[in-house]
Amino acid sequence: MKIPKELRDKGDIGRTAKKRKCSVKDCNENAIRSLSENAWKKYVEKAGLKLKDSSSRKIYLCKPHYSQSNKFRKMQEKSFQKKGFLDNSASLKKGKWEI
Repeated sequence: MKIPKELRDKGDIGRTAKKRKCSVKDCNENAIRSLSENAWKKYVEKAGLKLKDSSSRKIYLCKPHYSQSNKFRKMQEKSFQKKGFLDNSASLKKGKWEI
């Protein structure tokens, strides 16, 4: 049963988030994001960040490192977007394709 926020005491009841440290070497800040290692490792490393060795499948990032890797991820994905997807939309007339 889920308890409403008003009745829940922050340290007593409910989920307690573990205080994780950032997975980047020489960074001791608390992490704000936990990300899948399979999906994010290449973006984090190409953004110039060195990760600590860990056995977990998660990457924990603090706010500055997350924003740095997210900017790189967006830049990479934008370059791979399919161009001209709606270029042929001018040939569409009244719901039928014009041949």
